[in-house]
Amino acid sequence: MPKTIDPYGAELPEDYTKVIKDFGLEEFKVEAFPSPNRLMRRGVIFSGRDLKRISDCIKDKKPFYVLSGIMPTNDKIHFGNKQVVENIRYFQEQGATAYILIADLEAAAARGVTLEEGKKRALEFHIPAYIALGLHPEKTIFYFQSENKDVVHMAYEFAQKITLNEFKAIYGSADPGRIMSAVTQVGDILYPQLATRMPGIIPVGIDQDPHIRLTRDIVNRTKAKKFVPPSSIYHKYTPSLNGELKMSKSMPESCIVLPEDIKTATKKIKRALTGGRETVDIQKEKGGEPEKCMVFELDKQHLIEDDKELQDIYDRCKKGDLLCGECKDIACQKMEEFMTHLEKGIEKARKQVDKLNFVKFS
Repeated sequence: MPKTIDPYGAELPEDYTKVIKDFGLEEFKVEAFPSPNRLMRRGVIFSGRDLKRISDCIKDKKPFYVLSGIMPTNDKIHFGNKQVVENIRYFQEQGATAYILIADLEAAAARGVTLEEGKKRALEFHIPAYIALGLHPEKTIFYFQSENKDVVHMAYEFAQKITLNEFKAIYGSADPGRIMSAVTQVGDILYPQLATRMPGIIPVGIDQDPHIRLTRDIVNRTKAKKFVPPSSIYHKYTPSLNGELKMSKSMPESCIVLPEDIKTATKKIKRALTGGRETVDIQKEKGGEPEKCMVFELDKQHLIEDDKELQDIYDRCKKGDLLCGECKDIACQKMEEFMTHLEKGIEKARKQVDKLNFVKFS
């Protein structure tokens, strides 16, 4: 029996290949998508559901949408958010209409954040941060969950389409707040189809797959409405700097948040687990092991865009020509450039917020 992977718990997949098999996912085929982005090219995107439907939309220039949500609970985000934004941007560039929902209802129910505070955080930080990370603002439709009566109405309707035992089978457990949050997300995922039935893709981490499965089950049980089952695309986690599978704010010494003071971030990189040998002499003789190096993984997933530059670091490490100290120095420089660009981008994007395309509800 496969483990339950859910958006609320701490279970993480140890083997992504096994996850694909256990949860009936498709392996991501990079050749199916034109001009693949960095995450696609480097295997950080590893699986999805109904991906051919989206690649066909791109190839045939047919309408489709990409959707993600913002949970306005903190004044920081993480590298997983960055991966989602990069994939939204990719599909925007391939012709998708993008939707960003602010999950203020869920934030209020799950984290006790008032609707007023959630809206303030979203407008002052989260939305500007997403734009700074690459979201194309002119091609994005925004809305607040609490203002969208269509989503709320769908949530109540969809709650009748699944039993308590089925919900537990998907999510592992159930409580009223979790159930309402989940069925509301189903409404969010299908909201862009109210005007026109069309394919959509949801880029997320694998821990969010239960929401996709629940939505697809409900679509199957409401066939008369002719919703198109949502596709999804999953990225691997950015590993913790100490070698754990996923960066987590519960381990602040090994987790870099966005934005973060550059001195603090570089100190964390300096302490990161590497693929270095026992001594410098042994490393020069045998070479390093970048496959085990968290600094190289940070370069690969986030800090180095140019494939040739990344390959050069890999080759020099394997040959023993690049030692861990120099490699960390490179990553620290890249991180400083990234953080500086991010912070400036957030400040610039704050001036655009009042010009964004928010759905108007009567």
